[in-house]
Amino acid sequence: MKPKIRITLVGRRGECPCHRGHKVGDSFDFDTERGALCPMAAHVAFPYIDILRYGGEPPRARSGEVLFCCPDSDVMNIFKIEKED
Repeated sequence: MKPKIRITLVGRRGECPCHRGHKVGDSFDFDTERGALCPMAAHVAFPYIDILRYGGEPPRARSGEVLFCCPDSDVMNIFKIEKED
């Protein structure tokens, strides 16, 4: 059985609001709510998710968390990915 993956918007660095309407604190179960997640963010998240699901260790931020940014340079939402047990 695949482990559950949770993606949470934890910060932002861009000047513009998210075009998809995401706000800091929004959280998504990748398997059941991925349609609510911005497709651009989901595309960037997929390699991290794949690594976590198959026992690998993705790169971590200085905080020790697995983080990635939205590819929209005007928005730059920062997401955290967690594997749930």
